[in-house]
Amino acid sequence: MNKTNALAALALAAGLCAPAVHAQGAGQLNVICSVQDEWCSLMSTTFARSSGIKVNVLKRGSGEALAQLLAERGNPKTDVWFGGTGDPHLQAAEQDLTLAYKSPSLPQLHAWSQSQAEQSQWRTVGVYSGPLGFAYNTELLAKKKLPEPKCWKDLLSPGLRGEIQVANPASSGTAYTMIATLVQLMGEDKAFDYMKGLHRNVSQYARSGTGPIKAAARGETTVSISFVHDAPSEQMQGFPIATATPCEGTGVEIGSMSIIKGARNLENAKRFYEWALTPAAQQLAAAAHQYQLPSNKSATLDSHIPDFRKIRLIDYDYAKYGRSAERKRLIERWEREVNGQSR
Repeated sequence: MNKTNALAALALAAGLCAPAVHAQGAGQLNVICSVQDEWCSLMSTTFARSSGIKVNVLKRGSGEALAQLLAERGNPKTDVWFGGTGDPHLQAAEQDLTLAYKSPSLPQLHAWSQSQAEQSQWRTVGVYSGPLGFAYNTELLAKKKLPEPKCWKDLLSPGLRGEIQVANPASSGTAYTMIATLVQLMGEDKAFDYMKGLHRNVSQYARSGTGPIKAAARGETTVSISFVHDAPSEQMQGFPIATATPCEGTGVEIGSMSIIKGARNLENAKRFYEWALTPAAQQLAAAAHQYQLPSNKSATLDSHIPDFRKIRLIDYDYAKYGRSAERKRLIERWEREVNGQSR
């Protein structure tokens, strides 16, 4: 079966899992989507075709999505927020921007997904998970005669001066996950000392979390700090990209989904929410070349999904680092002490 036919078959299977509604008068759904474009498109078109609901999608990084929900607090224009790192979803829950909804599908989900829902008082739920690490352009490393980075300490090498990209934590959940991971791994002061040293080797702080790995794949930078599940899609396009997860330990994102408090299309939002938790809908991620671990225990796992058993993981405190005050404090300190430096 070729790629087009396989994609169509998977989309059809996912569509069969959508709640049955009549196309005429089914209404609409407004979704902020914080995953990659192809995944956003496949999710929205599959649900729309099967349900008859018109789906309007706005693509936003998770930090930008949270800012938009805060700005629209008095007059929400969004019904569902799909994807993006879980910390901003927890912050939205804390700030009463999202609706408590205890899905009947929760027992079908992995423990980490159920824990995310419980911590948020049922205002968000985990839909996927993926580890933070490094991606590097193998051709550039060979050309510059640099060793492959395997540990956080390797990124401080003078040979990588100006050769690293990472996202900006003010707009990117990926970069905030990096800060929170380093703080938990090293202790806060040592983590900030580390990031000050890393700053000398960073050429650019990108707006989105996927920007740096795309730049590394295309030879615009040598190394990126990224979620490693973003690499296979670049490799499939023929780019010379490889990944590593830090030897000292790393954090894991729990990509989440939330219904917005005051949603204008609440019943349609619940229909989408339930559908997005089904195995068939979650398998659309791999069809869109995104290889996070799905939260539904029955979802078929693609071979490109990282093997969590081979990764040294920290005991990430999602409750603490998902709090608004903690995120604000750490990002302000990063802006002041790290981004404010000259290189």
